Amino acid sequence: MTPRQKDIIHETWQCVIPIGDTAAKLFYDRLFEIDSSLKPLFANTDLSQQRMKLLKSLNDIVDSIDNLEALLPEVQALGRRHLAYGVRDENYDTVGAALLWTLEQGLGEAWSEEAAEAWAAAYALIAEVMVDATRQPDEAIARAAL
Repeated sequence: MTPRQKDIIHETWQCVIPIGDTAAKLFYDRLFEIDSSLKPLFANTDLSQQRMKLLKSLNDIVDSIDNLEALLPEVQALGRRHLAYGVRDENYDTVGAALLWTLEQGLGEAWSEEAAEAWAAAYALIAEVMVDATRQPDEAIARAAL
């Protein structure tokens, strides 16, 4: 990611924070609209709590965008947990599409091609770390699920 892309992530996230819960609702609605087969993964999930977790994860990523190394263990553990929940590699593309759509809706005029590229780059990086973490030995995955 370029320094300019990191700046854009910081700037646009500040516009999302005030509408966080609405944005999270939009995200999950869009996610299930794109791929309804993902809905059963959330059957036993309190979606209001899940929305808060999503916002916290995104906030942590934005806060650490200048030093993602510090966030790697947390993102790797997140990837392993998602594997245990039944998330497959191909689901990451759907999540990315839902996230970018949500940001576009929530940011309105603040959304630009440059913002789309910055967020797509950030998401691609995070998704890659999460997927790579799921390819570690089974015992590491089992420890992460605890």
